[in-house]
Amino acid sequence: MAIRRILNLCLLLLTIFMPLCVSPIRASGFLVTKVYDGDTVRVEFNGGVLYVMLLGIDAPELSIGPGMPSQPFGHEARDVLAELVLNKEVEIHGYGKAPAPDDKILGVLFHNGININLEMVKRGLAEVYQEALPEGFDITPFLKAETEAKAKGKGMWSQGIDYISPKQWRHSHKSG
Repeated sequence: MAIRRILNLCLLLLTIFMPLCVSPIRASGFLVTKVYDGDTVRVEFNGGVLYVMLLGIDAPELSIGPGMPSQPFGHEARDVLAELVLNKEVEIHGYGKAPAPDDKILGVLFHNGININLEMVKRGLAEVYQEALPEGFDITPFLKAETEAKAKGKGMWSQGIDYISPKQWRHSHKSG
């Protein structure tokens, strides 16, 4: 068991410090100990901590400061992600370090064989995020899931023409 955790740590460290690669580094045995929002979690393993940005998705934003509003469906996205992975063991397919200034890795989470990133899109609680995708990452199932969620008016897509993307929300609600 200790050898497996050491190997997982080594694989994840390789993921963090190597440039984006064609194939993801896969490692299991990580416990999700905090869900920050609908697309960011903290995982622990063998006494270590990593922060994971869910690759290929962008979830509605939570408040970024006092007096700042949360985006519609921001709390729902966080709560559903917590329901899916909080205090559960996950496998991470790591695709390298997130762009600066974030100190996170880009990854796809799996729990009991379910692609959690994709599940958030299917439920209408995250949109597809296509900027700076690593080589070898297949965004196609995410695009299909988003189209289906929109057509069914799931989650954030129920807002119709009032929907604002998380990227637009961040831009229009910058503090300072």
